[in-house]
Amino acid sequence: MRTALTDLVGVRHPVVQTGMGWVAGPRLVTATADAGALGILGSATMTVPQLRAAVREVKSRTDRPFGVNLRADAGDAAERVRLIAEEGVRVASFALAPSRDLVARLKDAGVVVIPSVGARRHAEKVAAWGADAVLVQGGEGGGHTGQVATSVLLPQVVDAVDVPVVAAGGFHDGRGLVAALAYGAAGIAMGTRFLLTSDSTVPAAVKAAYLAASVQDVTVTDRVDGLPHRMLRTPFVTGLERAGRAGTFVRALRHAAAFRKLAGLSWSGLVRDGLAMRRGHELAWSRLLLAAGTPVLLRAAMVDGRTDLGVMAAGQVAGVIEDLPSCAELVGRIMTEADLVLRRLGDDRAP
Repeated sequence: MRTALTDLVGVRHPVVQTGMGWVAGPRLVTATADAGALGILGSATMTVPQLRAAVREVKSRTDRPFGVNLRADAGDAAERVRLIAEEGVRVASFALAPSRDLVARLKDAGVVVIPSVGARRHAEKVAAWGADAVLVQGGEGGGHTGQVATSVLLPQVVDAVDVPVVAAGGFHDGRGLVAALAYGAAGIAMGTRFLLTSDSTVPAAVKAAYLAASVQDVTVTDRVDGLPHRMLRTPFVTGLERAGRAGTFVRALRHAAAFRKLAGLSWSGLVRDGLAMRRGHELAWSRLLLAAGTPVLLRAAMVDGRTDLGVMAAGQVAGVIEDLPSCAELVGRIMTEADLVLRRLGDDRAP
């Protein structure tokens, strides 16, 4: 199926696997790329050397296009941009709106820039800076999210910008792809659906927790990192929400220290990143400590399999997913279903 997205990044199908920290590593990205979709490495939880090694591993496994997701507020963002350019990565995406300078550096290097946005005004800003496309996530999406549903936000953004728009938040099948196309999008992006594949390295116990969840078991809380964060409701998350201020501060400090060690950061580097985040979100220092420690909580579940001590970011779509196909099976199924729906509607864009 040819769309503005497939033409822009050189993939066969207008489907994107988002750059999830601790989840979107070389194995998942390679499987996604080989399935004809766009896989994106989640680099926020990698050091720069780890990111370079991950990029080279994907390149050694496939010659298909792939991308890297960046934290725009990271102190070493410029170094990561240089790495992407040096390694010839096709696409750079951003978890938060990038700066004009980072967009310019990437475009000068011939990298396709696709920032993620959660509001129309953010899409307009990055498009004016030269972004090649935007990924717009509605409130149904997992991880950091907003309050506006995809069905309302997506057409707003499509009408506001003149670049391809990728729709995220609530997508998992071919019907959703057709719906996104009808709104004017050039493709869909999925996180939770790719997490729940046989190619994902997430531990079996964690995948089982996702598969057992209903739509009502997916909640939004700001008690994990100070920002609205959509995740599975668990006793651990409930305990975080009930913790007092003193307990929250101690836990945040402990987790921030653990992440500093995992990421190879100095305390000054951690503070520098915190200052950048504080400017971007106007967070209190206590909330910044929470944000700094969140990767540790995600790692506990996504790497160590501790559903009792970690958090599991999840879109609402987790409540309707029931199986663990391979990436090839998933993408093939999505495209086959989209084909059938388009034919039933009499659309000549059917593949």
